[in-house]
Amino acid sequence: MNNRHPATPHAMFRSLLRHRELLWELVKRDFIGRYKGSVLGVVWSLFNPLLMLVIYTFVFSVAFKARWGGQGDDSKVTFAIVLFSGIIVHTLFAECINRSPSLIASHANYVKKVVFPLEILSWMALLSAMLHFLVSFSVLLAFCLIDGVSIHAGALLIPVALFPLVMMIMGLSWMLASLGVYLRDLSQVVGVFVTVCMFLAPIFYPIESLPDSYRGLLAWNPITLPVIQLRNLMLWDKPFQWNDWFMSLVIGLVVCQVGFWWFQKSRRGFADVV
Repeated sequence: MNNRHPATPHAMFRSLLRHRELLWELVKRDFIGRYKGSVLGVVWSLFNPLLMLVIYTFVFSVAFKARWGGQGDDSKVTFAIVLFSGIIVHTLFAECINRSPSLIASHANYVKKVVFPLEILSWMALLSAMLHFLVSFSVLLAFCLIDGVSIHAGALLIPVALFPLVMMIMGLSWMLASLGVYLRDLSQVVGVFVTVCMFLAPIFYPIESLPDSYRGLLAWNPITLPVIQLRNLMLWDKPFQWNDWFMSLVIGLVVCQVGFWWFQKSRRGFADVV
């Protein structure tokens, strides 16, 4: 069994490359299938983030007249844009993590197929979420251009900034997908965890507004650094935090490998439970 399902880093990326065509078909089916039967179809993937951005703009800029510390007045970045830039990072994280506990159970027909590479289901969930992230990010870019907000060249480094988070998401997804087969209540716990991550990240407030002791706590939140980096690079033209990024990369790669190892070692019992 161990030979059939190797758990090494090489096996992890080899599986991704070997099944890339199958994976792409699954991603397209998942992305389009979410809107199957609706009148607007995939247009909803564009309409939803656009609607949320309009709501954020009205509530925080018009109703609350909120400002993001000193950044709002100096760089003309509205509270809505700053808030939305954090929300889309959390959404990328939340969409994958929330789906993970039920990922295997919702594809039970694949479990019975001996030759089907179950490990790519987590890649499917991630890539589908990344497509939605790109749609939301496009809305953010368009809104910045319409509002006259400068988009700095550092935005080109955003994929690099998000890479540690992506690796961590994959590791957590594999681990939660495996545990979710045996622990059906896990989805409820994960939902609470994802919500806590949202409020314990500098999405609705600048991290500088917190005492130093609390900043250290927020640093352990996996989405804290990506949110800060995205805003710094794209909106505020601040330098890339390479030291923090390298530490998060090491942690993300470790979590990714541990999650993959756990998934490969526990998948032998899936068919008996699903």
